[in-house]
Amino acid sequence: MEQLGFDFGVEPQPLIKVTPARLSLYDDCPRRYRMTYLDRPAPVRTGPWAHNTVGAVVHNALRELFALPARRRTPERAAKLVAEHWRSAGFADAVQVARYAEAARRWVADYVEHHGAEADVVGLERWVSARVGSDPSAPSLLVEGRADRIDRRGGELVVVDYKTGRRALQDADAQRSQALALYAVAACRTLHAPCSRVELHHVPTGTVAVAEHTEKTLGEHVRKAEETATATRAAADRLTEGGDPDHLFPARPAPRCAWCELRPSCPEGKQAAPAARPWDLLAPTT
Repeated sequence: MEQLGFDFGVEPQPLIKVTPARLSLYDDCPRRYRMTYLDRPAPVRTGPWAHNTVGAVVHNALRELFALPARRRTPERAAKLVAEHWRSAGFADAVQVARYAEAARRWVADYVEHHGAEADVVGLERWVSARVGSDPSAPSLLVEGRADRIDRRGGELVVVDYKTGRRALQDADAQRSQALALYAVAACRTLHAPCSRVELHHVPTGTVAVAEHTEKTLGEHVRKAEETATATRAAADRLTEGGDPDHLFPARPAPRCAWCELRPSCPEGKQAAPAARPWDLLAPTT
């Protein structure tokens, strides 16, 4: 008797588990991806970077602030939380540490005063996941990760990502962000509510870059993620079989090699650009 709906001669392909950070790292530089996630023992890295220190402090302070009831999310409380979480790794000297500690308190206090103190927050560093693929009936990826913040506005969800880099961001940056698009898809599936709007909040300047996704644009990001994930798995499988690591995961030299944390272990990166100082990527304080 024929068994309808089953094909016992075909082994289903396991889902490829990915995070937006891994996909982005491979797209930027396969060599860096390999050294970060696959090489053992772990390669030699640079020391701490001051811009990463500031980013971590700001994220921690805002996470704790938005966990409070809206009436307690005051600029004064925000500044105090920055001070409580402050670290000094990667800065040039004590003078620079003091200047950026004061600047970070001001940035976060101003941000809270003008953006979102009354937000209806439904997720803070919320773990979200979704099975996705170019063929919705046969998903190939399990996308998962932690979104900085997820708000509810008018019955829909909004993904918010904090940034503290050197430059303010534009709406085009939000539209291009594969990470935000994948978080929107995963938030919709995890929290069972529509999610098409994503925002990049640049805390030092208080600017907000916005993208309103459609089913088409989200699908394009999913297809690109699927292509990257498939290439990554194929290269990793061939590496396990004894393939040449430098051929399978080539370096992509670029100006960003100046501040790559794996620069000490990458000859091509050393040749691509002079080494940046640990504080060179800090946002201006004025």
